[in-house]
Order: sequence, then structure tokens, then C-alpha cells
Amino acid sequence: MADCIFCKIVKGEIPSFKVYEDDTVFAFADINPISDGHTLIIPKKHAENIWEIPADDLAAIHRASKKVAAALKSSLNLDGVAVLQLNGRGVNQVVMHYHLHLIPHISGNPKFFMTDWELKPGNMDVIRKNAEKIASAIAA
Repeated sequence: MADCIFCKIVKGEIPSFKVYEDDTVFAFADINPISDGHTLIIPKKHAENIWEIPADDLAAIHRASKKVAAALKSSLNLDGVAVLQLNGRGVNQVVMHYHLHLIPHISGNPKFFMTDWELKPGNMDVIRKNAEKIASAIAA
């Protein structure tokens, strides 16, 4: 896509700090990091979100995420890594090109707000009905 910033990064039209690359994916340092080492992994072929990305590209991103996460762990003093992926403006996807965030948590730093929520029991009837709807949609 001509006006996509991530497509321009893949083409080398916009500079980036490359972390990893193969035939299908490109991983680079996020320039608005939540923490040191925050890395984005994207498909080289444009896909806006999880509904558009081909299954093979999605699998390639997750294979690459395992390699990058291992490198993050061995090179930084991590005690965890958050793996975050947003789909659609309703959940604050800003760049409309599929991307997976690897956000390292450095030992001693505050917890991430997005990983520190209170567990509250749900309504079992609502949970069951939604699970049935989802399972039915998968079977269709």
C-alpha cells in the first residue's frame, strides 16, 4: 500500500532500526517504545489486521516472535515480555498494517498497565452463550 508507513519501512523508504528479517517478516525497534527493547514484527506484504493477514504470514510472524523474544531475553535483563496485537481503531490500532508488539519488562520497573488487571468472575450464562455463538461461527 503506497501510503502505509510500515510498507515504506519494509521498502527502505523510511529508516528503521532492524532487529530481524526473513523472506516474509520484518522486525524493528518501535520509535515510541513502552519499554527498552520494544520491538514490532510485521508482514512484508501489506495486511491491515488479523482478518486480512494470510495464515502463512501470521504463522511466520509468530515464528519470528519466538526468535526475537529469545534475543530480548538474552540481551536485556528481562523478567517477562508482553505480546500485544491490536485490530481496528476501536482498540487503538494506529498504523493500519498488521503488527505484533514485543514489549520487554525489565526487572525492577513498574508493571505494565495493560497486564495488571483485576480478575473478576464473569456471568457464566453470558460466557456460555458467547462461547456457543463463537463455536457455531467457527463450525459454519
